[in-house]
Amino acid sequence: MHRTLAVMRKEFIHIFRDPRTLAVMFLIPIIQLVLLGYAATTDVDHISTAVFDQDRTAQSRELIETYRASGYFDINYYVASEEALARLIDGGEARAGLLIPLGYSRELAREGTAQVSVVIDGSDPNIANAALSAATAVGQAKSAEIVQRIMGVDPEEQPGLEVRPRVWYNPELASANFMIPGLIGVIMQFLTTFLTSMAIVRERERGTIEQLIVTPLKSYELIIGKLVPYVFIAFCDTLEVLAIGSFWFGVPIHGSLWLLLALSVLALMTSLGLGLFISTVSNTQQESMLLSYFIMLPSIFLSGFMFPIAAMPKVLQYFSYVVPLTYFLIIVRGIILKGIGLELLADQVMAMAVFGVVLLALAAARFRKRLE
Repeated sequence: MHRTLAVMRKEFIHIFRDPRTLAVMFLIPIIQLVLLGYAATTDVDHISTAVFDQDRTAQSRELIETYRASGYFDINYYVASEEALARLIDGGEARAGLLIPLGYSRELAREGTAQVSVVIDGSDPNIANAALSAATAVGQAKSAEIVQRIMGVDPEEQPGLEVRPRVWYNPELASANFMIPGLIGVIMQFLTTFLTSMAIVRERERGTIEQLIVTPLKSYELIIGKLVPYVFIAFCDTLEVLAIGSFWFGVPIHGSLWLLLALSVLALMTSLGLGLFISTVSNTQQESMLLSYFIMLPSIFLSGFMFPIAAMPKVLQYFSYVVPLTYFLIIVRGIILKGIGLELLADQVMAMAVFGVVLLALAAARFRKRLE
């Protein structure tokens, strides 16, 4: 225990003697969370829209105002031809176009029906899907209003099936409530793995590894001594990003905060163990950084952070099972969004514990081989 504490003290001294690195440890999570919290969103609204109104009547202007009032479409351009509308969409100034044909109001008055066209830029599928859904919903709502006004028929009084959907856990469907908890897991794993991946290799580059070899230190004592200081710093970073996510972005924590913090420590042990293992197999800090990026970037895509695992090909789904971040994202989103407890997270906790033990054991074994 005295030898382990001595290594821990040495590592803390090294960390606090480098104020720039210490500042980076605490500033990187804030910067990443704020930037990605605003940038990584699936909410699409205020789509730049061009209008080609050939009818130019009160009814056509009412339709345009309906699309504007929905909040999904910003009517930024009025054009005089389809060619001009096409140029705006080709140039990216407009993402959608509303074409109202000549005789729109006359058809409404005579037959009660009329057709309009909505052109959507499909080069960005996320924006295109949102624009398509919004255009369809606005059109259906406007159609029901026209039927009620012209024919005196209230759609709500007609026989048929009425569906009343209810959204649990995230009633506003705010993407921040889903993305911010995921970002907490991604940032913490990326930061801790990156920092500890240089712990052993830094000793080797500076020539101090030989001094550790001649000491009576056992491999597991060195690993624990190197690990604990970064666990402390990473835990402080976890509190930091949780506070920012809750108070800055307004993401409510529905579950037990103490359970979340306890399981975060387990997740940190896993990611720190991964970083230490990378450090033991690398010869230089540059090699360690490249290997960290090589492991972490696929983990972000395979963990379900951005894309549902169920939508991936079966082969990639199997790969996601060996990514520790996959289980931590289920834990952090389950506690924050759904408020579930340990009984429903037992499988994920067990998987995280197994990953942590295996990675730390591999790091210790690899370091012992290096000593030999």
